[in-house]
Amino acid sequence: MCSQVLSTTALYKYIDALENALIIHSAKPYDIKGKRLLKRSEKFYLSDLGLRHTVLGYKENDISQMLENIVYLELLRRGYEVYVGKINQFEVDFVAKKGDKIKYYQVSYSILDKLVAEREFRSLEMIEDNFDKYVITMDMLELKGRNGIKWLNIIDFLEDIEGNS
Repeated sequence: MCSQVLSTTALYKYIDALENALIIHSAKPYDIKGKRLLKRSEKFYLSDLGLRHTVLGYKENDISQMLENIVYLELLRRGYEVYVGKINQFEVDFVAKKGDKIKYYQVSYSILDKLVAEREFRSLEMIEDNFDKYVITMDMLELKGRNGIKWLNIIDFLEDIEGNS
């Protein structure tokens, strides 16, 4: 079998073609402290998770990535510009901007484990502005947010037709 190396230019052309065909969407990195877009190292989300299952097969352990993809698509549907946030060395899953309003989101399968909860809340706690901050999970228990950060179950987030969360 012949192995060929794909040039960076060709790779970006393929990515652009997939984006233009609305098969994938990119979330560009956004420096939260500096309030600016960063250079290319975006994350990509599929328009249809069925494509992911077709290529990779269904993997139950990938639920967090699938949840993140679902939240990303829902934020787009609600009319937000969606970025991946960077604050110091930490990542915020989504910075959602609409006009002069910003919302921050972390997405995790569960935050019942204290170490996971600490990781998910930590990056949001580092943000010093007063815009809304959310952690979205599959947890069905009535969990409390912390330090002004709200916890939401994924179903509650998706059922929020008004887009208040």
